[in-house]
Amino acid sequence: MIENRVYNFSAGPSILPDEVLLSARENLLNYEGSGMSVMEMSHRSKVYDKIITECIANLRDVMNIPDNYKVLFLQGGATGMFAAIPLNISRTGAADYIVTGNFSNIAYQEAQKYMKDVRLAGTTRDDNFSRIPEQSELTLNPDADYVHICQNNTIFGTTWHRLPDTGNVPLVADLSSCILSEPVDVSKYGIIYAGVQKNMAPAGFAVVIVREDLLAGAQPICPKVWDFQLQAKKNSMLNTPPTWSIYICGEVLKWIKSIGGTPELQKRNQRKAALLYDYLDSQTFYKPSAQKDSRSMMNVTFRTGDDELDKKFVAESMEAGMTNLKGHRLVGGMRASIYNAMPYEGVEYLVGFMKKFAKENA
Repeated sequence: MIENRVYNFSAGPSILPDEVLLSARENLLNYEGSGMSVMEMSHRSKVYDKIITECIANLRDVMNIPDNYKVLFLQGGATGMFAAIPLNISRTGAADYIVTGNFSNIAYQEAQKYMKDVRLAGTTRDDNFSRIPEQSELTLNPDADYVHICQNNTIFGTTWHRLPDTGNVPLVADLSSCILSEPVDVSKYGIIYAGVQKNMAPAGFAVVIVREDLLAGAQPICPKVWDFQLQAKKNSMLNTPPTWSIYICGEVLKWIKSIGGTPELQKRNQRKAALLYDYLDSQTFYKPSAQKDSRSMMNVTFRTGDDELDKKFVAESMEAGMTNLKGHRLVGGMRASIYNAMPYEGVEYLVGFMKKFAKENA
């Protein structure tokens, strides 16, 4: 770990690998002999063309993306894609949304601006989004243009361990807080999208992985910068892309390849999550928020049951060299986001602090 850095449990923008930060520092002023920083160079230059081309190629490699899918880097983050998705694949004007948390709900509301028949196909709102619905709880329209889910719910600490069966209807999934954390069968999706600020890069853009047969349906009102087909033709450079963020994303992908890819990350992430959940399940001072069969490997949510004690926990954790353990304002409590770059030692340190705090405040 780089000296004098805290353990950063932020849900995003979040921790990046030390190796990537050190490499970026080394190349900050003079990228590979170009005489300039990546932040200064033209996106039309040969030097930058190599950066973005390699980044896309490495993402295809790391995620094993089939040839009939396009990879796009679009500005606006995942929130922008809440609008871009219905603006691009609204053929009949019908879509199903499964709401399992805050961001899937915002996506559901956003789609209603651009499509005439947006249905709530399932939700666990009555359970305070503490779990993922079963297939039997879903009411899906076989004629919908797509079914939308948020695969990992950052705020509530839940995830889809089994994807919904949508039949012939394309599945569209927001993977912002779980992308690259484990192997994914891309062929099960029509579209995958993700804001990069959690596991991939500094904030600045969204990755969109879209099946080619879904490219040509943009509504006339769709902004050019979010037209999937147009951006695919322009290699995501219809306009000036967020060059620095894409460069760092490329470095993160190189790091992932160097350690053994997403299978290795899955092993590391499962080990970290098991350490924290096993402790939570072994005691009664802290109360896990998510139900066991829906727990996220990336975002672990818990509370003491006493709001003042939760505030004390957050304050003392900062004094102890950790940051961003405060739960989202919608739910309170605590949240530890243990993304790819969080070392096992960071989770060990957190669990040690939790034990000490519980002993002193029981």
